[in-house]
Amino acid sequence: MKMRKIEKMVRGQRAIDGAGVRLVRVLGNHDVRDFDPFLMLDSFDSVNPSDYVAGFPTHPHRGIETITYLIAGKIEHEDSLGNRGVISTGESQWMTAGSGILHQEMPMPSDRMLGFQLWLNLPSGEKMCEPAYLGITQEDMPQVKEDGVSVRVLSGQFGEAVGVAPRHIPATIYDVELAAGREIIIPTKTDETVFIFTIEGDAVSAGEAIPSKTAVLFGEGDGVAVSAPPESAARFIFFSREPIAWGGPIVMNTREELQQAFDELDRGTFIRHK
Repeated sequence: MKMRKIEKMVRGQRAIDGAGVRLVRVLGNHDVRDFDPFLMLDSFDSVNPSDYVAGFPTHPHRGIETITYLIAGKIEHEDSLGNRGVISTGESQWMTAGSGILHQEMPMPSDRMLGFQLWLNLPSGEKMCEPAYLGITQEDMPQVKEDGVSVRVLSGQFGEAVGVAPRHIPATIYDVELAAGREIIIPTKTDETVFIFTIEGDAVSAGEAIPSKTAVLFGEGDGVAVSAPPESAARFIFFSREPIAWGGPIVMNTREELQQAFDELDRGTFIRHK
């Protein structure tokens, strides 16, 4: 197995958003080209409710999906379609903004607010799809535990553990906990884009120290090795997505699918629905 090496590290920076929410902005406009289709990543980590209770009053989204995951805390939400609910500790919400939605997210006072929100770019053909919500409970996230290593599957698959299947973006997301000194090797498809975010504690990969609240983009390979330092535990979020294979007006997910499409054009079997 060829282990991926670190290609880029992005250290999160403190920022204020919404009506005055203090957060850590990890990925933003400057990182889109490298991390696409992952557009923005914000992290929440506070034991002081005044940092976040002002929340995110009604605001619009279009053409993206957002994934919110809470390791600890509670967020109430509602939208212009009449949906409302609560994201609680250990739960996630996958929202498809699609053609357009107005919604608000209001964090509630908690002993600790720890989690993240990720924005994903919808494919051009899905930009104006119907808005939708997918609530992901703890029961929907299978967990694999072994010898100081825990992997909770938010989406995709890890070994035999299968999480939810995303509607539009073929993204894989794990919540990984490592006891002090433990290591995990995560197999990846060679052509996937892969990065991790150290949401709690420092970590080590490819011989490099990774500070807490840092996004790490990896280069080519079919596996990622991450370990916790000998003296402390680590927790990170693993993200991967299939590539987009683009050949003129044909856009597929793999080179094999792209070649098949061109072969069908040559054979005259490209049109399947008449």
